[in-house]
Amino acid sequence: MPTKTDTDNLLSQINSPDDLRQLERQQLPQVAEEIRTLIVDSVQQTGGHISSNLGVVELTLALHYVYNTPDDRFVWDVGHQSYAHKIITGRRDQMNTMRQADGLSGFPKRSESCYDAFGTGHSSTSISAALGMAIASQLNNDHRRAVAIIGDGALTAGQAYEALAHAGDLSANMLVVLNDNEMSISKNVGGMSNYLARLLSGKFYASAREGSKKVLEKIPPAWEFARRAEEHMKGMIIPGTLFEEMGFNYIGPIDGHDLDTLLATLSNLRERKGPQFLHIVTKKGKGYQPAEQQPGKFHGVSPASNGKPKTSGPSYTQVFGQWLCDMAAQCPDLVGITPAMCDGSGLNDFAEQYPDRYFDVGIAEQHAVTLAAGIACEGKKPVVAIYSTFLQRAYDQLIHDVAIQNLPVLFAIDRGGLVGADGATHAGSFDLSYLRCIPNMVVMAASDENECRQMLTTGYQHNGPCAVRYPRGTGTGVAIDPTLTALEMGKAEIKRQGEKIAILAFGAMVPAAIEAAEKLNATAINMRFIKPLDTKLISEIAASHDLIVTIEENACLGGAGSGVAEFLISIGDTTPIEIMGLPDKFLDHGEHKAMLSACGLDEKGIITTVQKHFPA
Repeated sequence: MPTKTDTDNLLSQINSPDDLRQLERQQLPQVAEEIRTLIVDSVQQTGGHISSNLGVVELTLALHYVYNTPDDRFVWDVGHQSYAHKIITGRRDQMNTMRQADGLSGFPKRSESCYDAFGTGHSSTSISAALGMAIASQLNNDHRRAVAIIGDGALTAGQAYEALAHAGDLSANMLVVLNDNEMSISKNVGGMSNYLARLLSGKFYASAREGSKKVLEKIPPAWEFARRAEEHMKGMIIPGTLFEEMGFNYIGPIDGHDLDTLLATLSNLRERKGPQFLHIVTKKGKGYQPAEQQPGKFHGVSPASNGKPKTSGPSYTQVFGQWLCDMAAQCPDLVGITPAMCDGSGLNDFAEQYPDRYFDVGIAEQHAVTLAAGIACEGKKPVVAIYSTFLQRAYDQLIHDVAIQNLPVLFAIDRGGLVGADGATHAGSFDLSYLRCIPNMVVMAASDENECRQMLTTGYQHNGPCAVRYPRGTGTGVAIDPTLTALEMGKAEIKRQGEKIAILAFGAMVPAAIEAAEKLNATAINMRFIKPLDTKLISEIAASHDLIVTIEENACLGGAGSGVAEFLISIGDTTPIEIMGLPDKFLDHGEHKAMLSACGLDEKGIITTVQKHFPA
């Protein structure tokens, strides 16, 4: 345990927040610098998120110094900013395993540590979860504190405001910390603002406010005047009127890198009852010059890349971005929509070239889909660029607002399948299952970059809802046809003609299927369409082969293979079928190729599956 006289290598002696709380306050800046060094070194080894994590080091230290964790609960929204938290809470020496198989998760995870009060990965859930914990604390009649730490980006989502409204209505004992690193109100940072934060969070202001309230409530006109005067004054000097109206006591904005102010303010707020809202302003990439200068590029980086992209060919995301610009040049009705993923979904060039037709709606997937439906109603052609795992958040809108009305909205679904180091919260494991059951939907999965471009064109020309799914990362390296060529709707492609065994592959599984087919003398088919299926070809294959194997990088349950089996049952065909896909469990982070191999979704796995039916 560190002592109050230790002056060097403090971080190596901190194995829990209890150790941290033994330090003098003036030692914390040194700990902050040591944490920053460790974060940069670790992320360069493992990949991960640099900018967001470097921006909250002081906040993390202050929270753990003031609050009694793990008894008090912290919920880190999204979790991109949880590395310092992991370092302080006993996982310092495991940081070099982060995002690796059997290593630390890149996000908070309840099974990993008692200090991870709530598992996160998707944004804007923290306030709801922390409110639930505050309610449970009240029901249990204990004094546990609940804190939600949320970024200004995550605060754009509707769920965050739903939770704020509920918390204010309940007068729950909780704290919401807004980590603001983008909003214009950051101008209010400074000595006066910090002074006001300390004053407004302190006992004197609280007791004076409550005492005046009791007196003035007996004189209704005077009380109304005083209430309005206070709101007017606070509204002039701090941008917290909205949160005050929702029932929160708003404090800030304060400098999120000023430890003295953070500690004093948090100490005051911990003793306050009711919903508290602390607004801090931080700098992304704080303390690491490359990330400070280009925080977007250093949001998430590959191991040892220093934010520089790999040069092994265009990624599927880049192929989509180029297609979008090419199609927009020919089609003035095209509109591009993204829920806060301009860079991640490849829309940067489109946004620059066609700013009037580009809409970033913030972290608001539900709104993005219904917005697209409204645009489509008026004769435009919206393209929604979205990750598979994020489209899950707008499933009702997909059905109710797009599919039922049969509107021509194209969904460009990135990150279909496993995503390696980002783990279960970001894996696109279910889209083929949840899309194929929706009437009016056309669903395609690309097997290579050129086919992805063709499918996007096919979907754009289709007069109804359509989804094109493609994986993360680079493709097969095929040549890309610059023309905008569409595929025949619902038509599969025989890649290799063989005997007895037919391998029906969907999307990214096509290359492995072809490799296995060569060794098995099997027929390999690129199915292309999950919906509508090429039922004519399936019927012919079933009549001429002894075994059908389907393979997809999607959950087996309800997926593309299930669609093939359902069709065979409907026509009374009894050809044996093996459905290969992701198992019925959530898969932790790891190296993508190794994860596929563990699931049997590679050449070796296909051969092993076939050999069960044709033993040597």
